[in-house]
Amino acid sequence: MTMNAPGLPARTEYRPVDATATLDGVTLTKDGLKHAFYSNLFYVQGKIPTLATRHDYYVALALTVRDQMLHRWISTAEAYTKHGSRTVAYFSAEFLMGPHLGNNVLNLGLEAVVRQAMTELGLDYDELLECEDEPGLGNGGLGRLAACFLDSLATLEIPTIGYGIRYEFGIFQQEITDGWQVEKTDKWLRFGNAWEIARPEWAVEVKLGGYTEHYSDEHERIRTRWVPQRTVVGVPYDTPILGYHVNTANTLRLWRAEATESFDFSTFNRGDYYGAVNLKVSSENLTKVLYPNDEAVQGKELRLEQQFFFVCCSLQDMLRILKTQGIPRERMHEKFTAQLNDTHPAIAIAELMRLLIDENAMDWDTSWAITRKTFAYTNHTLLPEALERWPLALFGRILPRHMEIIFEINARFLDEVRIRFFGDDHRVSSMSLIDESGERYVRMAHLACVGSHAINGVAALHSELLKSDVLKDFFAMWPEKFSNKTNGVTPRRWIALSNPGLTELVTEVIGDDWIRDLTNLRRLEAFAKDAPFVERWQKIKHANKAALAKAIRSRTGVSVDPNSMFDVQVKRIHEYKRQHLNILHVIALYHRLRSDASYDMQPRTFIFGGKAAPGYYIAKLIIKLITSVGDIINKDPAVKGRIKVVYWPNFSVKTGQHIYPAADLSEQISTAGKEASGTGNMKFCMNGALTIGTQDGANIEICQEVGLENFFMFGLSAPEVYALKAQGYHPTQFYDSNPELHQVIDLIKDGFFSRGDTQIFKPLIDGLLGWDPYLVLADYQSYADCQRRVNQAYTEGAHWAEMSILNVARSDSFSSDRTIREYADETWKVPRVPIRLLSENDLTFGVQMPG
Repeated sequence: MTMNAPGLPARTEYRPVDATATLDGVTLTKDGLKHAFYSNLFYVQGKIPTLATRHDYYVALALTVRDQMLHRWISTAEAYTKHGSRTVAYFSAEFLMGPHLGNNVLNLGLEAVVRQAMTELGLDYDELLECEDEPGLGNGGLGRLAACFLDSLATLEIPTIGYGIRYEFGIFQQEITDGWQVEKTDKWLRFGNAWEIARPEWAVEVKLGGYTEHYSDEHERIRTRWVPQRTVVGVPYDTPILGYHVNTANTLRLWRAEATESFDFSTFNRGDYYGAVNLKVSSENLTKVLYPNDEAVQGKELRLEQQFFFVCCSLQDMLRILKTQGIPRERMHEKFTAQLNDTHPAIAIAELMRLLIDENAMDWDTSWAITRKTFAYTNHTLLPEALERWPLALFGRILPRHMEIIFEINARFLDEVRIRFFGDDHRVSSMSLIDESGERYVRMAHLACVGSHAINGVAALHSELLKSDVLKDFFAMWPEKFSNKTNGVTPRRWIALSNPGLTELVTEVIGDDWIRDLTNLRRLEAFAKDAPFVERWQKIKHANKAALAKAIRSRTGVSVDPNSMFDVQVKRIHEYKRQHLNILHVIALYHRLRSDASYDMQPRTFIFGGKAAPGYYIAKLIIKLITSVGDIINKDPAVKGRIKVVYWPNFSVKTGQHIYPAADLSEQISTAGKEASGTGNMKFCMNGALTIGTQDGANIEICQEVGLENFFMFGLSAPEVYALKAQGYHPTQFYDSNPELHQVIDLIKDGFFSRGDTQIFKPLIDGLLGWDPYLVLADYQSYADCQRRVNQAYTEGAHWAEMSILNVARSDSFSSDRTIREYADETWKVPRVPIRLLSENDLTFGVQMPG
């Protein structure tokens, strides 16, 4: 059937499957799939069933599915090359893709065939899905957003290459030992990666360190040459990214660092066996680990080198593609639009200038025009400490030529500022690319603003705060550059794959068009009061909770009741996200129950999860407090069956697929004005959880869409936060005037949750009572009052289910498809390119593979 989205061109023909699948004009039966499965097991892995492990079976299935993807991938590459299609180059230091197998099977429409074939082979498809090692190539929301965007870009048939780093070790594996976070190495590549293909023929060289020198070229022009201290090689590894029920398969290209020479025979022959491989080791360290601890100078150097490495590789790759497609370098901005996903890739602006001026002999003005027309910048943070700055000495030591280029960009830019804001020396200082206050720094966000033609925030409030606060001077100079692009998440992974029960019910009543056009979910509103539908909705939620309860028992040893309310906060641990506000309220509930056995409260299970940065002690202490409170509450018979606390270790995309569908209440309680957007809030909403949240990030827009009556809003607004801080915030006033809050904090201070140790949580409590930068105590009472409303609402089961249904029905604005349409239409100006699958004749006579 032909699938159309309102107001959009017809999609290419695609047939979903039941017992068979029609792929590329060929019917794929379960017997054909079984044959391909065994072929991959025998001829690729060299295993027979009696020797194969479950992981071997997973790899065989992954390779079988990848084989089905390759026709689309080759056809897509051929079309982009033939037509020179305008292409999005998405630059991101993180791509938190999640497991590939289930998502690819879903997008191909193969699930029924795969599940049936595996069953007949005596294998459990769901168990095979669990075998996949998740590539932990991201820290949290930033990398997961990039992954959602790639899914939507392919589904919307927009030519795209995602550029990033192939970290050998991803975000650490989190274990909880004696209540503390312990970091373990993420060895996601220990069994290889079935989804990627290495492209060593497209490797490039990357210079680091050294010095620059001037010389005259053959035309007597003064030129600059970068003489590096060392050179590494970047090797691309490509992964196909399928769209949902279309023929498009875009490319995620991740770069791995290698040595120019892996083994030094002369050094080896002198008996220096370690020295013989030293270059290999030092070069490969560049892409060894995601986000090294940058507290030490060496960590800062490595992080800057990582960022430069991947943008240098990617820009050289883009220039290679121009050459392959016969497009002049002067038209680079017509072929490519490059999106900078936060400040990590901002050095790309200086690097493109270097490549055009130094390597391609272009003049400054032409190069600068191309550069500014090529790049667009997404800002993801309002936290000043998260706006990257690099000490000048460090920057110049690693990237001496780029330091010169940035100085020149800055000099020319500040001339513009002086003319635009005549006599305003303060503005000149505040807008400079170089921070001159104290130790001198390169301001990467400023470089991104100056070198990009478009700048956007990721939620309405966030974008307004960028314009009024964080980047206000740049907005005053270039208001036309600024726009908002509220984040979104893909409904394919976060509903269709994660919540099959809900997917089946929704599809039964409104059809399956909603999976590719989420606006169709609005039709669910008609069922919000339909008793039989509501009952089935509640049963699906309960089944999801029962499955999660079983997993919690297996993972943590804690037994929880699926009939209790599942109150969930899973996200990166940070003070501004205020997991400590949540646990203070948990302690308050415990205190109420112990003080009054008749206290009326719906049974509730509090589920926490998330990782703290290895060097962030207070965040780790918050985890310790949560687990310590859980240890006491969970073994207290006086509150048995009424309250439980669970800390889910090593929260990830894979575990999120189990947690989001099971949540009743979503905790989105960051300090107003601190969260740029958030995307976990959207995933919970799409799966029918109600939100308790502040007026922060995308919470505001979720509340507007679902209705205030279906959202639990509390706390100070961003203007109220600023006003309170401006007048002088004294957290002890809230502690002294609120008896319950006083009791809760005293329980912690007095060692009730730490076996009498009054020192362990002292840094956390001292911070709350001394300065409380994120206004936990100021918002506590509003939060506690709002939680009482939550408790009352949960007693009315049918009404709670109605609110849940309306949350899902009105979540369409938070699809990443909507976000990508806005980028494509307003920022990138990139049209769709429907893909025609190559015929057998086309394949027989060969196709040139492009970049």
